Amino acid sequence: MASLFGFFFGAPGPVELLVIALIILLLFGNRLPSVMRSLGKGVTEFKKGIEGIEEEVDNAGKKDEKAIK
Repeated sequence: MASLFGFFFGAPGPVELLVIALIILLLFGNRLPSVMRSLGKGVTEFKKGIEGIEEEVDNAGKKDEKAIK
């Protein structure tokens, strides 16, 4: 019985995903470009932050190596 229940409530198919995408587009269509722009800026800032942390870790490792020698 459990496998039958899982069959009815499985992952949505392509038609369901298309309907969901259309509903989202209708609801957020005019705000979507600004949301995507903000998301892109956020990802860019995140990558810059990660690069800064990597540089700090590398510099700390080089200082430790010099102190050991």
